[in-house]
Amino acid sequence: MRVVALLVGVTCLLVVLLDAFETIILPRRATGRFRLTRIFYISTWRPWAFFARRMPHPRKRETALSFYGPMSLIALLVVWAATMVVGFGLLYFALGSPFNDAAGHGGFISDLYVSGTTIFTLGLGDVTPHGAWARGLIILESGTGLGFLAVVMGYFPVLYGAFSRREVSISLLDARAGSPPTAAELLRRHSPKGAEQALVLLLTEWERWSAELLESHISYPLLCYFRSQHTNQSWLSALTAILDTSALLISGVTAQEARQAQLTFAMARHAVVDLAQIFSLQPVKDALDRLPAERYEKLRDLLCEAGVSVCRDQLSSERLAVMRALYEGYAEALSRYLLMPLPPWISDGPHKDNWQTVAKLRKQTEDANAVPGTTAEEAAQVIASMVEHRHDF
Repeated sequence: MRVVALLVGVTCLLVVLLDAFETIILPRRATGRFRLTRIFYISTWRPWAFFARRMPHPRKRETALSFYGPMSLIALLVVWAATMVVGFGLLYFALGSPFNDAAGHGGFISDLYVSGTTIFTLGLGDVTPHGAWARGLIILESGTGLGFLAVVMGYFPVLYGAFSRREVSISLLDARAGSPPTAAELLRRHSPKGAEQALVLLLTEWERWSAELLESHISYPLLCYFRSQHTNQSWLSALTAILDTSALLISGVTAQEARQAQLTFAMARHAVVDLAQIFSLQPVKDALDRLPAERYEKLRDLLCEAGVSVCRDQLSSERLAVMRALYEGYAEALSRYLLMPLPPWISDGPHKDNWQTVAKLRKQTEDANAVPGTTAEEAAQVIASMVEHRHDF
């Protein structure tokens, strides 16, 4: 019995310490199907998602899902600490429970109590060890507990720093591509003359954002469960919208932005494929077509009306289909697993946001100033009139 307790205790400690090292310290993707963290998230996420999926109200459902990421992190730390307490308790039990218990309990309960007070460095002193092995093991456990606390204290700032950097770019995309972001809206808002460089700069920034997302979320996969602050935003929808835009620029737009679009597409696709592999997700083959033929024609007409130089050859849709096949299956797999909807190619309904109001006000200002003889006071009156009727936008 003592030998079994010794083996189980050593196994518990090795499993927790190795798992914590791979999850927190190791700066690369952790492997292994039987890792404690992997088992924990598989066994907790699916039930959580099952009940959240059945909430009829979208905002309440998204709120429930947003609780999972932070709560799972705290629960994982509790599981690690509890496993270490049990592991050291089994080692004390294997040594024959070498303690002087003032309360007279003794046995495995006393071993667990000593293990718990030692690993959290309480130092109550009501139960004292006797024997060199027991004293040495207590010193080892207290040092392990102190190191565990120090690592955890440094873990939270790293996680939330990566989360904050991710969300800043997603929030900035709202004014550039709508909410949820769409490829049609992103290209339309960058269609005015002189906006080409702004689009190239945006794609360059999102190439770097995709690389940072890949690096941080492979090192800390639990960040994938952290959701954005707004219901219609997510890192997956933003990444998919950038992939849609890049694919469209590469396959169906005659513009200089296509060069940067190739680089951004390669990095963004790399991110979505590797993140799907982290969760052992296979690309979805039977998903609904996000851009059927009639929607593609509508998309092309919309871009033409906005002044985007769209290719009119018959093979542009086929080229786009080839590009989409490279990433949509993986994006759909992540969408189903994380319950993060993918964005449409075109906004499904009339879209009103601050960008439209600002753009319309600026257009009125330009028109007013373009009229010969228009004074600054008259231009100001035009702006005041627009503000007074801003609910019409």
